Amino acid sequence: MSQDEIADLLAEAEELLENCASAEEVEALRVKYLGRKSALTAILRGLKELDADKRVEVAREANLAKKKIEKWLAEAKQKVAAAPRQVTRIDHTLPGKRYPTGKLHLITRTVDDIVDIFYGMGFEVALGPEVEEEYYNFGALNFPPDHPARDMQDTFYVADDVVLRTHTSPIQVREFQKRKPPVRIIAPGRTYRQEAISARAYCVFYQLEGFYVDHRVTFADLKGVLTAFAQQYFGADVKLRFRPSFFPFTEPSAEVDISCFLCQGRGCRICKHTGWLEILGCGMIHPNVFEAVGYDAEEYTGYAFGMGIERIAMLKHKIDDIRLFYENDIRFLSQF
Repeated sequence: MSQDEIADLLAEAEELLENCASAEEVEALRVKYLGRKSALTAILRGLKELDADKRVEVAREANLAKKKIEKWLAEAKQKVAAAPRQVTRIDHTLPGKRYPTGKLHLITRTVDDIVDIFYGMGFEVALGPEVEEEYYNFGALNFPPDHPARDMQDTFYVADDVVLRTHTSPIQVREFQKRKPPVRIIAPGRTYRQEAISARAYCVFYQLEGFYVDHRVTFADLKGVLTAFAQQYFGADVKLRFRPSFFPFTEPSAEVDISCFLCQGRGCRICKHTGWLEILGCGMIHPNVFEAVGYDAEEYTGYAFGMGIERIAMLKHKIDDIRLFYENDIRFLSQF
């Protein structure tokens, strides 16, 4: 490096150090001009390759340049240290930032709301395994061996006699085996069926089972409980109708409809212009179920009912696609 190049280097260093605004900038320039890989260090290391006359001249200029840069660095440090700090002013009148917070999934909230209503009527809450023995899922509930629900195309089989439960009714059998009447229980939980996924059907869904067994329990008791539930959940003006149906584990059996709370029974798209919405199935517990759990059907009677949680939520909140519950789309979930 010639004397002119050293002079240019000094001029550049002086200008940059005069304009430093922070200790970090000063340190960066120190490394640039005096560090192990700087131009001045390279000059001093390469002196041995120069002629003797030129070596003395270049060494003198390089050492002078080094001293000047060291002096400028010290001055720049003092200048930066003495400079007043920039104070960021905060406007305390501005509203704070609202950070997103988590909340319960709509299915969980629906289950909690329904459980609260029945809990207020004296029902206990019971849970059971999702991987269930075929006996509890079908046999003890009066499903005959050739019933279509037992087919592989309708039920997920884990083993020959083990299934993913297709309803929450097995909890009914397990609770009956553990205790004697009176028994008044609701059993919410997740269930599984080999359904083709569509806007109205899914292979995983939630149910809530309810059952009550005691002396002289009648269908009128069942109607009273379901009417009280529907009016508390859907509105005091809602009406119920019971249509004859069939379930292997109840006799007599019924499907329960409520008057459309959206159109007040006049007919709309949600109720398919019938004025009624189907919400659950129910009936008096079949004597064969009592026999399977050791209850005396001559002494005790009882009722059972079951509802799909997704269906209840879809009706309540005017949701037209069950798949939305399982897609984890924050835009959908944050509405509820």
